[in-house]
Amino acid sequence: MKNQNLFAALRAAFPADLDAVAIETDNALNYSWRDLDRATAMLANLLQSLRLPAGARIAVQVEKSVEALMLYLATLRAGYVFLPLNTAYQSAEIAYFVGDAEPAVVVCAPKNFGWVSKIAFTAGTQHVFTLGDDRTGSLLERAAHQSDQHAVAQQRADDMAAILYTSGTTGRSKGAMLSHGNLLSNAMMLKDYWGWEKGDVLMHVLPIFHVHGLFVAVHAALLNGSKMIWMAKFDPKQVLLKLPLATVFMGVPTLYVRLLADPGLDRHAARNMRLFIAGSAPLLIETFKEWQTRTGHTILERYGMSETVMLTSNPYAPDARYANQSDRRGGTVGFPLPGVQLRVKDDAGQSLPVGEVGGILVKGPNVFAGYWRMPEKTREEFTVDGFFKTGDVGCIDGDGYVTIVGRSKDLIISGGYNVYPAEIEGYINTLEGVFESAVVGVPDADFGEVGVAVVIAKPGAQVDAANILARLKTMLANFKIPKRCYVVQELPRNAMGKVQKNLLRSQYGSET
Repeated sequence: MKNQNLFAALRAAFPADLDAVAIETDNALNYSWRDLDRATAMLANLLQSLRLPAGARIAVQVEKSVEALMLYLATLRAGYVFLPLNTAYQSAEIAYFVGDAEPAVVVCAPKNFGWVSKIAFTAGTQHVFTLGDDRTGSLLERAAHQSDQHAVAQQRADDMAAILYTSGTTGRSKGAMLSHGNLLSNAMMLKDYWGWEKGDVLMHVLPIFHVHGLFVAVHAALLNGSKMIWMAKFDPKQVLLKLPLATVFMGVPTLYVRLLADPGLDRHAARNMRLFIAGSAPLLIETFKEWQTRTGHTILERYGMSETVMLTSNPYAPDARYANQSDRRGGTVGFPLPGVQLRVKDDAGQSLPVGEVGGILVKGPNVFAGYWRMPEKTREEFTVDGFFKTGDVGCIDGDGYVTIVGRSKDLIISGGYNVYPAEIEGYINTLEGVFESAVVGVPDADFGEVGVAVVIAKPGAQVDAANILARLKTMLANFKIPKRCYVVQELPRNAMGKVQKNLLRSQYGSET
């Protein structure tokens, strides 16, 4: 049986010259393809030496580094399941993820070892390692004693490769289980659809704890044998300095806004670029047009989810399926990708005609199998004929272009990160003096959307808006913190008593 391990396919795409540079970092370090091969072998051998059970989860919350990427690849190589965790998550969040996923191994930043290890050991995790972004930590110290030869673990296409947690509207996070087949099929399709060429160089500026940076960007570059220019943090001036060395750039809309704010962005800076890709949040049409004017390039917008990787894309080149439509249209996310079936249906499950807005349902080899240890939730989210209910709302026009018009469950996407109002409201409602709260997303030029909290105090109690935000900062990741908070007498409700969040969005969306 052919090995369906994703790592095997990535390794097979390494160039013949293993001593060529694979990754160039922003602190002047060069990693060769041979370095990637040897280091992932040593890390995989370390993991296997721990005698972990089949399907063991490896939970990782560390700063972005090439070594962190190597750990991800080594986890695949050894046949285990990778569980990336946002570096902004705080103790209550980490405790939930560790308790739910029950990882056999947890890897954290050295500075967080004290509190993370306490959570992990309490939950029954056997092994906790540290990994710094400066090539320090117990993980690398232990791996240094391992062999640099390793036979890639045999995996089937439907074997789990990763779990990505995506918060639910009830506040309880769900672990989307992605298989080797899900990830490899999507990567191979994107390599072709986005026209990856020999000699392409990817500028990698995204975090590597979610789909965009870890799967879409990394898999594409490795599968094409392409060099990456690796930036631990996004810095517009550093990006513009290195941009002439790259041909492909992937970013969330916030990054494009910040690059446009730098006078150094012009056609000369982008002279060697082949493709700019945007996703993870809506791209404002003003940003889309200004980028065209300043650089001469048209951003390619696409649409995906943690549960599905990429689903749709504006065309890189003419798409024969759509009467040779080849233009990238601002405000749309393009066409369903080859192999992806996409439907727009009403609440009763009936297909809607062209141009009408409804719920988006998808099916394809990239779509996940279900949520970790949530069989009932999984059944709820799939139709009887196997389509996944994305929770997004949109339409398809007469030319086949898909437009996302909103989220059915009030999801806020701020700077490319998903923020779920029910989770934030749950924390606010526990604060002293708070009777009830509502969190909504409002437009923001920099982040796309930001959260606004509207709070009602208990009878006779006094609550301070600034204090609420300050308290939240001790409880939640910074990207989840509402940017503004208002204390009001009452919330608008409909006849059924449900808070009318559309009215709150309208009221507070125009305030600064």
